[in-house]
Amino acid sequence: QVQPVESGKGLVQAGGSLRLSCVASGSIFSINAMGWYRQAPGKQRELVAVITSGGVTNYEDSVKGRFTISRDNAKNTVYLQMNSLKPEDTAVYYCNEGYYSGGYYYDGRNWGQGTQVTVSS
Repeated sequence: QVQPVESGKGLVQAGGSLRLSCVASGSIFSINAMGWYRQAPGKQRELVAVITSGGVTNYEDSVKGRFTISRDNAKNTVYLQMNSLKPEDTAVYYCNEGYYSGGYYYDGRNWGQGTQVTVSS
């Protein structure tokens, strides 16, 4: 495959949980860092969470304490566990293969197709 592939879309009620998965386009060991982005209708795409090859993680303020990013190297997969979901978390979530340096994530050209997350109030 030439792009990462997301899965785990769903419709949940506020307060519920959902886990997204992203299978990397190639060996995850060759990817410096992976990020989850989201884009809500009428809004710009925003970076939600990052995980580096060394396991360093970083989160956007609004999801800290609720979302957890993790990786399973054996499965070439990165996960985004989302708990205590809110209606404002509703968006299309995208996986990206990039790199992390100096505290910043730089997105790469490999994007997944996106997966819809809808949180009802």
